[in-house]
Amino acid sequence: MKLWGGRFTKREDEIMEKFNTSLPVDHRLYHEDITGSIAHVSMLIKCELLTVSEGNLLINGLKSILKDIELGLLKVEGEYEDIHSFVEMNLTQRIGETGKKLHTARSRNDQVAVDMRLYAKNTAQEVLISLQQLIHSLNEKAANNNVIMPGYTHLQRAQVVTFSHHLGAYAQMFSRDKKRIENAIEILDENPLGCGALAGTTHNIDRGITTNLLGFSKPVDNFLDGVSDRDYLLELMSSFSIIMMHLSRLSEELILWSSQEFKFIEMDDAYSTGSSIMPQKKNPDAAELIRGKTGRVYGSLFSLLTTLKGLPLTYNKDMQEDKEQFFDALDTVMDCLEIMAKMIDTLHVKEENMKAAIKAGFLNATEVADYLVGKGTPFRDAHEIVGKIIIYCEDQKKAIEELTIEELAKFSKSIADDIYEYINYENILNKGNKKLIKQNSK
Repeated sequence: MKLWGGRFTKREDEIMEKFNTSLPVDHRLYHEDITGSIAHVSMLIKCELLTVSEGNLLINGLKSILKDIELGLLKVEGEYEDIHSFVEMNLTQRIGETGKKLHTARSRNDQVAVDMRLYAKNTAQEVLISLQQLIHSLNEKAANNNVIMPGYTHLQRAQVVTFSHHLGAYAQMFSRDKKRIENAIEILDENPLGCGALAGTTHNIDRGITTNLLGFSKPVDNFLDGVSDRDYLLELMSSFSIIMMHLSRLSEELILWSSQEFKFIEMDDAYSTGSSIMPQKKNPDAAELIRGKTGRVYGSLFSLLTTLKGLPLTYNKDMQEDKEQFFDALDTVMDCLEIMAKMIDTLHVKEENMKAAIKAGFLNATEVADYLVGKGTPFRDAHEIVGKIIIYCEDQKKAIEELTIEELAKFSKSIADDIYEYINYENILNKGNKKLIKQNSK
């Protein structure tokens, strides 16, 4: 079933027909395709390119197709070349010859361009909602678990932080992701309908009408660019890739923290699996799958970049490959955001294990150095002194705060009883919080 054929005298090869069709992929654009067509017909009526009766017949026919699809009465399938062919041919079957006037002053090039922009814009809004839900989950879990834990550099215990502050770092990452998506939406918010195949149309149309009806901020400025631009998909997929990188980093933390070596958290059974041979195992498979699927989204981005890199203006059939890559990246990031939010909501924090890890890691060593600097000791000397204190603690199997003042004084005459208050973990956190509050208030 083709929208073209007059130029051809020979039937398309059966294998080529299957190779050429995009309906198994672009069927999900049915809502955008019909919405765009209704706006297009409304414009044709106002520009007197269709009579009111013709336009109303087309619009009612399109609305009936949309309703039947959404009710499950009409399946988007069959031997059609693409979603555009499916809609137009079904419309003509329903309303007769007037259905053939739907394509007046339009090309499939600007039609698919508007479909994809509408779909990208609508689904990007859904990604924003999912990001906000995850940010909410992180903030809620953080607010209810403001417990001290080790902070790490090089995966070595470094300084004392709170679990709340640690999750807050990821909330900041995902907040930046929201801004990137919002920026991408703003940039893509232009209407390509009216560009025609590549150079507009000789019909006297009004692009402002379809722009307003479809909710775009403006028409595209250049027809050639309008039908061939897929930058907005690349930008969104780039943002999806960064989101997945952040999700993967968080997944790695959850995997580590839930291991027997850390025991900082316990993952809910709903997001874990077991071993077929080792009954004691509880595997953090949800987090591992998110970590693994990150590469899948990266692959989609690089696949589309590679597809587009050598294309001359304007439309080329290569661009049919944009949909599968974008759809897969979108579906993956949406699934991963939902699963991560649920994992965060249900995980259990093991407060005592986190506190024990702090004590074993000499996480107040930096504060001992700062204390000595405050007493007039040069920092490099203070650094060396504290290193020796750590060696002594390891030999004695004691934490720094467990040493007597006599033991500490052996390393520096500057150390007095006030050091204990200075290196108390709760005091360290309080001092850090006060500095943060003062900084944020400026």
